[in-house]
Amino acid sequence: MKLASKCVHSGYHPENGGANALPIYQSTTFRYNSTEYVGDLFDLKAPGDFYTRLSNPTTDVVEDKIADLEGGVGALLTSSGQAATTLAILNILHAGDHMVSTSTIYGGTVNLFSVTFKKIGIDVTFVDADAPDEEIQKAFRPNTKLLFGETIANPAIAVLDIERLANLAHRNGVPFMVDNTFATPALCRPFEFGADIVVHSTSKYLDGHAVQLGGCIVDSGNFDWTNGKFPEFVEPDASYHGLSYTGNFGKQAYIVKARVQMMRDLGSTMTPMGAFLLNLGLETLPLRMKKHSENAEKVAAYLAGRTDKIEFVNYPTLPGDKYHDLAEKYLPEGKSGVIAFSVRGGREKAAAFIDHLKMISLVVHVADIRTCVLHPASSTHRQLTDEQLVAGGITPGLIRLSCGVEDVEDILEDIRQALDKV
Repeated sequence: MKLASKCVHSGYHPENGGANALPIYQSTTFRYNSTEYVGDLFDLKAPGDFYTRLSNPTTDVVEDKIADLEGGVGALLTSSGQAATTLAILNILHAGDHMVSTSTIYGGTVNLFSVTFKKIGIDVTFVDADAPDEEIQKAFRPNTKLLFGETIANPAIAVLDIERLANLAHRNGVPFMVDNTFATPALCRPFEFGADIVVHSTSKYLDGHAVQLGGCIVDSGNFDWTNGKFPEFVEPDASYHGLSYTGNFGKQAYIVKARVQMMRDLGSTMTPMGAFLLNLGLETLPLRMKKHSENAEKVAAYLAGRTDKIEFVNYPTLPGDKYHDLAEKYLPEGKSGVIAFSVRGGREKAAAFIDHLKMISLVVHVADIRTCVLHPASSTHRQLTDEQLVAGGITPGLIRLSCGVEDVEDILEDIRQALDKV
C-alpha cells in the first residue's frame, strides 16, 4: 500500500464480524488459563499482552502502524515525546558514555541532554549540523555511542542533512537517531537516508489535534549492535535468564530491549485511550500535512515581503533560504507548517505582534490543526543562555508560527492586521 492507505489500514485487520474501527482495550491486565504460558510470556518466549505497561492490543496496533509508516521493524509508544527521547537514548547509553548532538534542536531536549543526562553521568557535545564533516568529527570520542539530530529543527527550521550525518555516525561505529516530529513520515522517512532510530513527539502532527500527549520510538533494524561497542545488546541479560537481544531477536534487538528493559523499569507508557486518539490523527496525516505545508508556503512568502516589519523569515521554500536544496532532497512532498520569523524591534515588538493576533492562538504547543504562535526566547527556550539561543538559531524577536489547516486567507489577514499595529 501507498502511505496514505497505510495511514488508514496498517496495523489493524478486523476479523470476520469484527469492529471496523480500532477498539479500545481499556484494561491493565489480561487473563490466561495456563501458568506455563504466563511463564513463557515473562521469559519472552511467547506472544501476548499481560500488562499494559509493556503492551496492549490497542497500542500494539498503533505501534505497528507507525513502524510501517517509517519503514521500521518495530515501534514503542511512550507517554510523551520527552519520554521517547529519554528511553531511546538510555537504551544505548549509561553512566560514563558520551553522545554528540546537533545544537539546533528543541529546547527541552537541550535541557535533557545538558542538565539531566549530566546528572546521571552521560556527557553530550553539541555541534553545528552545517559544519564540515572534519569539524563534527572532532566531537567524537572513544566512548561516543550516538549521534542525534532533528529532521526540521524546532524552532530554527533548519533542515538536517540526514544522509551525510548518518554516514559520519556509521564511520564512527555508532547509530544515528533522528527526531522526525515536524516532518512526520508523510514528508520524510529518515531510514531511507541511513538513519537508524527515529523518535517522535506524537503530540504534534501525528496526533494533529492537540488532544493527547505521547511519543514514539521506531527501530530501523539496520544498525549492527554486534560491532563491539554495545555489549549490553549481545551479552546475556541476567534479568531475563541470560537471553541475548541480538541472539534472540536479531534485527529487532534494539526495540525489544527498549520495551522489556527500559519500559519495564521506567514505565513511561501510553494509555490505550491515548493510542486510540493518536490513531484517529494518523488516519488523516497525509491530508493534513499537505494542507499545513501549502498554507505555510503562502504565509512565509507574505512575511518575506513585509520587510518593513520583519527582519528575516526561515522557511525552506523561500528563494535564497540556506536549506532550500536540502529540503528539496529530504522533504519533496512538503516542508511542514512551521515557520520561524523575527520581528524588528526584538522582544517588545514580537510580544506586541502576538498580543494583537485574533484568530491565531498563543499556546505553548505547535503542529496541530489550529494556527498557533509562540515566542521561544521567553517560553520553550527560556532556560537557555544567550549563547545557547544563538546556537539554536533563536533571536530575541524570533517567533515560531505553526500554520494550521484554516483558510489561508484568514491566517494572512490576522497576521496582516497584527503587523500593522506594531
